[in-house]
Amino acid sequence: MRVFNRKYLKSKRKHLRNNSTEAEILLWTYLKGKQLNGRKFRRQQSVGNYIVDFYCPEEKLVVELDGDFHFDEEVKKYDEERTDYIINLGIKLIRFENQEVLYNLETVLKSIEKEFKKH
Repeated sequence: MRVFNRKYLKSKRKHLRNNSTEAEILLWTYLKGKQLNGRKFRRQQSVGNYIVDFYCPEEKLVVELDGDFHFDEEVKKYDEERTDYIINLGIKLIRFENQEVLYNLETVLKSIEKEFKKH
């Protein structure tokens, strides 16, 4: 069974890419084109029935950015289910708040790099 980029989620992935948050746009400028330690990242990649903000296949690493609505109880529950699903696939998931990306980008990039396996 296909886990990544299921066809029925294609239009939703495209919509999310075309309507990115300011933090997603900023972080993507540093992740795209293998700029971060030569690692390839994909933006708005689907994993199972979920769509993640950024995915590095080489590292099996998901990077999620959370806005204010992620503090809502229903959204928190959904995020927990989604995190459990992704972790059970053997994929590591790290989260940052949008504000962290906007005001502490250097720290966020270093935190992502720390998750890379040493090659």
